[in-house]
Amino acid sequence: MDGIEQFSLSGKVIVITGATGVLGESFALATAAAGAKVAVLGRNREKADARVAAIKKNGGEAIAVLTDVLDEQAVNQAKNQILDTWGTIDGLVNAAGGNIPGATIGPDQNLFDAKITDTQKAVELNLFGTVIPTHIFGRVIAEKGKGSIVNISSLAAQQAITRVMGYNMAKCAIEGYTKWMAVELAQRYSDKVRVNAIAPGVFLTEQNRTLLTNPNGSYTDRAQRFVNNTAFGRLGDPKELTGTLIFLLSDASGFISGETILVDGGFNAWSGV
Repeated sequence: MDGIEQFSLSGKVIVITGATGVLGESFALATAAAGAKVAVLGRNREKADARVAAIKKNGGEAIAVLTDVLDEQAVNQAKNQILDTWGTIDGLVNAAGGNIPGATIGPDQNLFDAKITDTQKAVELNLFGTVIPTHIFGRVIAEKGKGSIVNISSLAAQQAITRVMGYNMAKCAIEGYTKWMAVELAQRYSDKVRVNAIAPGVFLTEQNRTLLTNPNGSYTDRAQRFVNNTAFGRLGDPKELTGTLIFLLSDASGFISGETILVDGGFNAWSGV
């Protein structure tokens, strides 16, 4: 397989956690457009059904699977539902995550008054919300000897982002986990079982909307500082992540594993000068 065909996901079964979110929506639509059968995972039935309807409207194939990525029993049930429907799993996108409001430390808040329990929740959601699905869906991929797992890191793992301590910590751990699992799977199973990550820059989503926009829709000072320090001079569009995702899920990236690709408009590369 060469040329454009190596980027195809035709016939592949791709599981996307957090597919009811803003980034997850773009991921689900793009993977379906690339030919994949998409399992749309999330906790919101209405949004999950809407994602499936949009995919089917465009001629794709998808199912909605309600689950909580932190509940091992629920994730196992989700796995069984997918296997009962399509018989296999070829790829996993760990898009579930985001910040916890209580884990955000405001600029006027005493740093040492931060609620550790909320910080723990942020770490649990972002880190173990990736580890648990990887261990359950990833086992299917590993035992068949071929497939791709894509984790979602963040610019926060490359540079400290103020206020979101738990999120920062979790995303750093995601990148370490990505490398570790990539090595273990390759050595224990096959050189065709891969794990990589995407580190998005700043994208406007429902999770960060209150941090980045004012009630009238204008950028907050924090958002403007992100824009000012991005070489492209703007925030990202969720659709701008999908090309990298398709690449990592497809055979085109067959010799890439354990890597994190930044999609950040040049934020991490720029010194600001």
